[in-house]
Amino acid sequence: MIRVDVRPRMLRWARERAGYSTDALLRRFPKLVDWEAGKIRPTLKQLEQFARSTHVPVGFLFLPEPPEESVPIPDFRRVAGAEDLSPSPDLLDTIYLCQQRQEWFRDFARSSGEKPLGFVGSVEAGDDVVEVANRIRSTLEFDLEARRRHPTWTDALRGFIGQAEEAGVLVMCSGVVGNNTRRALNPEEFRGFALADDLAPLVFINGADTRAAQMFTLAHELAHIWLGQSALTDSEAGQIPDRASEQWCNHVAAELLVPLALLQEEYDPSQPLEDEAQRLARRFKVSTLVILRRIHDIGGINRQELRGAYESELEKLLDVPRGSGGNFYLTQAARTSKRFTRALVISTLEGRTLHRDAFRLLGFKKLSTFQELGRTLGVAI
Repeated sequence: MIRVDVRPRMLRWARERAGYSTDALLRRFPKLVDWEAGKIRPTLKQLEQFARSTHVPVGFLFLPEPPEESVPIPDFRRVAGAEDLSPSPDLLDTIYLCQQRQEWFRDFARSSGEKPLGFVGSVEAGDDVVEVANRIRSTLEFDLEARRRHPTWTDALRGFIGQAEEAGVLVMCSGVVGNNTRRALNPEEFRGFALADDLAPLVFINGADTRAAQMFTLAHELAHIWLGQSALTDSEAGQIPDRASEQWCNHVAAELLVPLALLQEEYDPSQPLEDEAQRLARRFKVSTLVILRRIHDIGGINRQELRGAYESELEKLLDVPRGSGGNFYLTQAARTSKRFTRALVISTLEGRTLHRDAFRLLGFKKLSTFQELGRTLGVAI
């Protein structure tokens, strides 16, 4: 049996990089302790299986020392630059997959004769917040009246995503890497990111985050698209970021969702804060988290009160059980963007894209799944 020469420290690095303890992998790799101690070397097949389990390219394991990994887009998270922080393989793989999808859609759009989207990069950080929010709202055709037609703010979130896609933005919302339900994304690591491009602007929302937070994340990442700026972020409605550009994007997001002038007319300071937040959330069809932020913005509560009320409300929202099951094909379209998925299905049916490549970008392997996905999206097969 031929065994491969791999340094024990590289095996330890791959395991720790994936967030696994030794015990967590012993069932799959009974000799792992001996491998890491250098007492025995794995076979090539064992090493390949280990690489898949730890989500690391097998070639990395043959390096003399661990590579320095960094996020491939500008990192605007609060934790950016921390000495002991490295991006997780889940985060990196999600960004890389979205970049591949964006590259495919850019080529598709160009070959289809689509024109560049004028709103990408049309503003600068520091521009008037109200004016920029109005421009985004106008482009999306999703003003307050349009939102109020939705029965709940969760329905309004779906409408918000739909209008962003109609405007030309690929919106992908997923709580896992690809379709791998064993690789859940961590909202404490990131909440979303934007990949700016004038033919294929893309926003990714961490679907493992609360739905209440997702609406603000989408609005925040759209502000980055309007800036023409790719960015990885962890912004939330109750946060006051240190970076000026993130502060500006947060202000635009808040104004987009709840115009300050309208809130000032609606807000009743004589009512208990919790009751008023619930009422205004129903009125504006946004989450109570966004409302609390806007009450702070008009001076209704100070920063300390905002943080306390926000955390209390967030705890309640986290206690609400998530729905289970659902339609796989609708979930798939939400994960990969309906706009992207329809284009990919159409291109594949026309013979412009190989089924193999379509399956890779969508994250499954069965032709029957592909066909049913197309039918769900209204594409004749």
